[in-house]
Amino acid sequence: MAARLPRGTRIDPVTLGYDVERANKNKWKGIADHVGISPSALFDAMVENIELDDRGYPTWLPEQPLKDGELPIAPA
Repeated sequence: MAARLPRGTRIDPVTLGYDVERANKNKWKGIADHVGISPSALFDAMVENIELDDRGYPTWLPEQPLKDGELPIAPA
């Protein structure tokens, strides 16, 4: 059984209401089980550690076109 966070350690817990593919949900649970934490703890860890580019997009997503008014200049 996956390790759970101690009761009362979440500050503002909510239940995710996203529809996802069953295979992806099962894969996520399998990853969580493999590393020994709950799927929700794995989700929190992923969000807290996800690498974002200078525009706030996850670095592993395909490059996004510039929005209207954005210039292709790297931040200093």
